[in-house]
Amino acid sequence: MTHIVPEAMPVGPQKRVLVISYSQTGQLAAITERLLEPLRADPGIVVQVETLAPLPDFPFPWSISRFFDAFPESAHLVPPALAPLGLSGDEAFDLVILPYQVWFLAPSQPITAFLKHPLAAKLLHGKPVVTVIACRNMWLLAQEKMKGMLADVGAHLIDNVVLTDRAPTMATLITAPAWLLTGKRRPIPGLPVAGVSQNDTERSIRFGRALRDALRDGREKTRTSLLGGLAAVEANPRLLVSERAATRSFYLWGKLLRAAGDPGATARKPLLLLYVLFLITLILTIVPLSLLFQALLRPFLTQRLACLKQRFEQPSGSGTERLSQYDF
Repeated sequence: MTHIVPEAMPVGPQKRVLVISYSQTGQLAAITERLLEPLRADPGIVVQVETLAPLPDFPFPWSISRFFDAFPESAHLVPPALAPLGLSGDEAFDLVILPYQVWFLAPSQPITAFLKHPLAAKLLHGKPVVTVIACRNMWLLAQEKMKGMLADVGAHLIDNVVLTDRAPTMATLITAPAWLLTGKRRPIPGLPVAGVSQNDTERSIRFGRALRDALRDGREKTRTSLLGGLAAVEANPRLLVSERAATRSFYLWGKLLRAAGDPGATARKPLLLLYVLFLITLILTIVPLSLLFQALLRPFLTQRLACLKQRFEQPSGSGTERLSQYDF
């Protein structure tokens, strides 16, 4: 369904911003709302939010079987059905904001469904797009897939904001799934609260302030970054090895599971159980060994890691030179 935010009568022509929204846990919705505050408050900007409704909807909290049954389609970018959109495709927008979660190292299924919907090419073709990611800590390859889908509809990615769980990697391997399966951000005493911190959520308003000023000046037309210098993204290329191994695993096992039937099929269940055992083994062995191996090789990989970091942080970068202007 579509929600158009009421605003006071503007002076001069209005800028129109489309926001594509899907938030399963509510975390991404809170970040998006904070980012949108400066845009909503400006009478010269109209914000239109399209909230996606997959059919059937994905549960929260997940059951463990439903959770793992979602990975084959996520990994293969197979879109679920969506409730009818409140957009015709004839609308004209100056900027598109696309927040998304990472599911099994890919964009969430509802966002994938929107980007593969026939209306996406009409709405996004030639438009500047800002992606906003909220996830555990692995997002590098998900964003590569996102770039591919945006290119397919002719959109121009001008910025990427990434907010992650700042807890240690091994801790988040426990806290993130526990949150998704129980609905509680701290179900296990002694471990960190799962998810993006409240402080990082609050500070995401700086991106909205910068986008507001850019829209006022018409800089969205330049197709260049509007959020540079605001610490929009901090890439950790040391996780790339683990991401590649897990992505390959999700893809190959996903192919096998999809051959066994559609989501919920009885034939999938024994294969899913087998995969869960495989995944636990992978997490307990390959991930820590990979991190240890990279730590030992780090002195010899400094230049390579620096190049990867710069590449994955594009187009917004991790610079901080404009923080004093917008982060207050």
